[in-house]
This record gives sequence, structure tokens and C-alpha cells, in this order.
Amino acid sequence: MHCKICEGESKLLFDSKTTILQRYQIHYYQCTACQFIQTESPYWLNEAYASAITSLDIGLVGRNIGISRQVSSLILSFFNKTGTFLDYGGGYGMLVRIMRDLGFDYYRYDTYCENIFAKHFDFEDSPVSKYELLTAFELFEHLDDPAAELEKMLQLSDSVFFSTELIPNRPLSSARDWWYFTPETGQHIALYSENALRKLAQKFNCNYYTDSHTLHLITRRKLNPLLFRLSLKSKVALMIAKAQSRKSLLQKDFDYIKNSIASNENTLRSPDLQ
Repeated sequence: MHCKICEGESKLLFDSKTTILQRYQIHYYQCTACQFIQTESPYWLNEAYASAITSLDIGLVGRNIGISRQVSSLILSFFNKTGTFLDYGGGYGMLVRIMRDLGFDYYRYDTYCENIFAKHFDFEDSPVSKYELLTAFELFEHLDDPAAELEKMLQLSDSVFFSTELIPNRPLSSARDWWYFTPETGQHIALYSENALRKLAQKFNCNYYTDSHTLHLITRRKLNPLLFRLSLKSKVALMIAKAQSRKSLLQKDFDYIKNSIASNENTLRSPDLQ
């Protein structure tokens, strides 16, 4: 196996195979150069994504509420707050709805999951083709080809802010040694070290910033690493968000959706003139 990040040699990670989806026996491999962990070719993905959001993801609501504060703080600290933003792999659209409620012009992109909370604010509804910031939370560990997917993201924005747990700095003798493998779902097929993410950024001549735990930014901009980490701390993020709060788009969105529905109804009632 060759590493999908740096193309280095990847060796078997565990002595024995791991059971995923409670039925398939598979191997994990780890790069000897950048420590990136990948599975064998993931032939089971169609079954793994029979439901786009796994039933084990019970932290989805709390995670979106918490991450919205940190995204707000990051935007207010380093980006144009009046710009347009995109949540890539946005799932049910919960984060998009929260961010719009907070006053940010946010849209959703996801080809696998139904948009429940942010209808009318999908990628195809967006007025722009280039975004001030692209966010991608709990997505990178699902990517079969991280470099190819990041290339697509960087065509949409010069900055990609995302979450994924970093591989722990301790020996791993089986998938049971780290909860983030989640073999029960079969969806986590790419796991990253800080070194792997830095090399991934360098592939596209980008800078890499991290909180050294879960949150990461790959960007063509140059930021102060200390200020980046500081802006993501919960108390600081809350202070920044409160100090620079924006007018919610909730009423504006409600009027827009209401008018769109009325317009569609009028179109359906119009007689056929041909």
C-alpha cells in the first residue's frame, strides 16, 4: 500500500484484521513517513452509507451548536464577515441554519444527505462560485481520496476549516485502542496525524494551522498560529461572538422562503397558454 497523502510506504497497522459493520474483516495500514492511517480499498462504503448519518452520531446536535461559536469567532477574527460561506458535507443543514441565524450568509453542499434544516440555502441556491471560507466538519475521516477532495474544496475557497481527531501519540495494537476508528459504522476510512495534514496542505502550497486536537485550517492565507488557537478557545470564541454579534438572517430567510412558496403556487395555478 502507498500512502494517499505523501505516497510513502504504508504497512499493516495491526497483527490481525478488524471486523467492520459486524461482518467484514479488513486491514488498516499506516504510512511510515507521515503516519496517515487508511483502510484497504473500501468496498463496503455503499452499505456503510445506507444511512448518511450513522445512528452512533448522537453528538451531532451538541457538536453543531458548539462549533458554530468557534466558526463565528474564526470568521470575525480573520475573514470578511459579510462574505458568503459554504458548509461542505453539510448533512442535515443544521450548522447552516445556525450560522444564518447568527447573521452569516451560509450555504450547504452535500450530495448524500437530505437537507432538512436549510432548504433554499443549498449550493445551487448560492449567488457566488467562490466562498470566503469553506467548513467541513466530521468529513475528512470519511474520504477515500483526501487529496482529490481537498483539491475540489480549494477550487471553491482559499480556506478550508475542518474537524477531525488527530491520531493519539501512543501505540495502537487494535481498533479498540482508539474510539475514533468506529469499526461498527465502516465510515472512518482515513485517519490523520498532524504531520499528515501538514503534508496534505503543502501539496497545494497552503498553510496549515491546528489546535493540535480536533480543529484545523488549510488556507492560502498567512495567520498568526497563536491567535488562531486563541480564537478557538471556548471562552474567547464566546466573547468575540458576543462583542461582534450580527443581525440574524432568520426573518429575511423566512420572508424569502414564504415568497418562493407563493411564487411556485402561482406558477402551478397559471393556465397553460400554449
